[in-house]
Amino acid sequence: MIIIHAKLSVQEQKEQQFLEEIHALIAESRAESGNISYSLLKDTEQDHLYTMVEVWKDMAAVASHNASQHFVSFVTKAKELLAAPLAVTAFDGQPLSK
Repeated sequence: MIIIHAKLSVQEQKEQQFLEEIHALIAESRAESGNISYSLLKDTEQDHLYTMVEVWKDMAAVASHNASQHFVSFVTKAKELLAAPLAVTAFDGQPLSK
């Protein structure tokens, strides 16, 4: 299982546009084969800061997602909406046994 945290610092005046664009990305990403979850979290301490938490079945699912039209389109648009470069951290996670 691959877990990805993507931090998105959004330009204040473009936050509404960002939310419209990212909600479309979320819906399409959740429908992808290999997606386990895809959630946007808003930081409660810093304005205009979000974290996308993604969980994928494997690296093949991540690669397919990264090549998808909806993801490529969002990344292109995000360059004009973000206040800082996207910061991505990926983890190789396995469920803990009881």
